[in-house]
Amino acid sequence: MSKKRGLSLEEKREKMLQIFYDSQDFFLLKELEKLGPKKGVISQSVKDVVQSLVDDDLVSKDKIGTSVYFWSLPSCAGNQLRNVYLKLEADLQSSKKRLAELVEQCDSLKKGREESDEREEALGELKAIEQKYNELKDEMGQYADNDPAAVESMKRAIEVAHAAANRWTDNIFTVRQWCSNNFPQAKEQLENMYKEVGITDDFDYLELPAMVPLGPVGE
Repeated sequence: MSKKRGLSLEEKREKMLQIFYDSQDFFLLKELEKLGPKKGVISQSVKDVVQSLVDDDLVSKDKIGTSVYFWSLPSCAGNQLRNVYLKLEADLQSSKKRLAELVEQCDSLKKGREESDEREEALGELKAIEQKYNELKDEMGQYADNDPAAVESMKRAIEVAHAAANRWTDNIFTVRQWCSNNFPQAKEQLENMYKEVGITDDFDYLELPAMVPLGPVGE
């Protein structure tokens, strides 16, 4: 036997609306959660279904004291649907007017663009120019690495990285000296720890290659 299909969201909305229309009364959410299952809408989904109806102005919601009440009357729903219809009708007329304007603009732009030998020749020249432009652009890209501005920017980045590395080297030497002064009895353990983290005897400040001129670097 096939499993019974559950209600769709629209079906649940219709069921909950029917509760309001049949009673024409005010309800708390807890009351609706009890009435929902009688219409086939499980209590866990009642809150979301009712909120969707509120969002579409099919159900009204108001807070009185500490309680929130929901209600909907068939006459109110009819007025709301008429308002929606009028708005959609106005949007449709506006869209039709805009469409007519665009068609007229399109027709206007087509004038002077009729097929002719002169136009075909002009289009051919334009295509050739675009192709030449793309070729030159690709060629310029091949020389981008030699751009003086790019090279200068790279040098500056190297200088900044060099200064930062040496600042940290200086910090490491300072920490090592502090440890030696304060824990002389742990000299051997400290030396082993330094080696484990990569601080060996050849650990020293970095020097820039001769090809990179040193300049003033901001901290």
